[in-house]
Amino acid sequence: MRKIILSVILIAILVLSIFSMNLFPDSATLGAHVVKLKIDTGDTAWMIVATAFVLLMTPGLGFFYGGMVGKKNVISTVLQSFIAMIIVTVLWVVIGFGLCFGPSINGLIGDPSTNLFFQGVSANTAWELAPTIPFILFALFQAKFAIITPALITGAFAERVRFWAYLLFMVLFIIFIYAPLCHMTWHPDGMFFKMGVLDFAGGTVVHMSAGWAALAGAMFLGKRKIQQVSPARITYVLLGTGLLWFGWFGFNAGSAVGAGSLAAQALGTTTVAAAAAAMGWVFLDKILGHKLSAMGACIGAVVGLVAITPAAGFVSIPHAIAIGLIASFVSNYMVSKFPKGKIDDALDVFACHGVGGMVGMLLTGVFASKSVNPIVGDNEGLIFGDATLFLTQLKALIVVSIFAFTVSYLLFFIVNKITPLRVSEDKEELGLDISQHGEYL
Repeated sequence: MRKIILSVILIAILVLSIFSMNLFPDSATLGAHVVKLKIDTGDTAWMIVATAFVLLMTPGLGFFYGGMVGKKNVISTVLQSFIAMIIVTVLWVVIGFGLCFGPSINGLIGDPSTNLFFQGVSANTAWELAPTIPFILFALFQAKFAIITPALITGAFAERVRFWAYLLFMVLFIIFIYAPLCHMTWHPDGMFFKMGVLDFAGGTVVHMSAGWAALAGAMFLGKRKIQQVSPARITYVLLGTGLLWFGWFGFNAGSAVGAGSLAAQALGTTTVAAAAAAMGWVFLDKILGHKLSAMGACIGAVVGLVAITPAAGFVSIPHAIAIGLIASFVSNYMVSKFPKGKIDDALDVFACHGVGGMVGMLLTGVFASKSVNPIVGDNEGLIFGDATLFLTQLKALIVVSIFAFTVSYLLFFIVNKITPLRVSEDKEELGLDISQHGEYL
């Protein structure tokens, strides 16, 4: 009954807020960095497609995770990704976009008042760094990144989290972790942006934040009652990997915010890094005496996609292959050495997404080249004889790691005080599909 009352109150607040606002603001409400639109129909068409691609990644992630858990938890695991599309979309329109891309407050967070309920987010203006596509399209493209980030975390506490507690954590995560990192990294006035940190499509903002939050969640919730569970559907994992790989082209190539040579370069680096990582993962498994498995190939491909994300628009094709291979070896090692008996990261989110994102961030500082992207400037990667960019990336990595882990653990603590995070033992034994949703395969 308390949950029903709370839901009704929240919906009522949203409705009253909408009707109390000016839904059609004039140009005076626009923020700094919003400019006159110089429409390019090719860029706009590509970004509409890329936005749809990135959204498809979230149900793809649901299948990827859902196939790995036990049969009693498939629906719940997939739904945790699908519900992110619902909750985060509304949150993004209400306040999330403003927190990320509103006028900067000391380079740390955006002022949401300018873009509350998408006020000023027009189809007739543009974002300064994407002047050829409508501002609203840029905002919706960015929404898809916010959607998938909390969904990534769910693999760490799979098979034991209460659904309502997860929803509350997801909202708090977007506001207090994702939004500051997004603003600092991708807003022209953001702290990391001004430092010269390079993150083409989300190494810090998406994968490192999710990876460290996943580790915090696994530690806070504790181990599952039964850890050795046979994957429910390897075919779901294969399907999810295919959807993720497909959608990742929008994730990375779309981050060029145009249909030009940079998008093509990002498409190429994304393709080869994923393939190289998948190859490296299964070959390493074989060398270590394991069978060449479908699961290994899928995990390897996703690790490669994660690692190339921050570097996609800054490195060459040969260097993308190196990034994929290095990331697959490092993550494979982390998976094998992770203290599973002490910390139950159910689907190895930290070892794959967190570590993969960190490897990608550092290797961006090694391989970034101004011949690929002039924005790199004179501070090219370590391989070209300059350590400046590498050290900048390293500083950002350390700050993001401390921030994301510490605040995530605090948010788990707060949520648990409001409503228990973990299901009871009998409900865990029954399975989350039945105990949380009353459904089963």
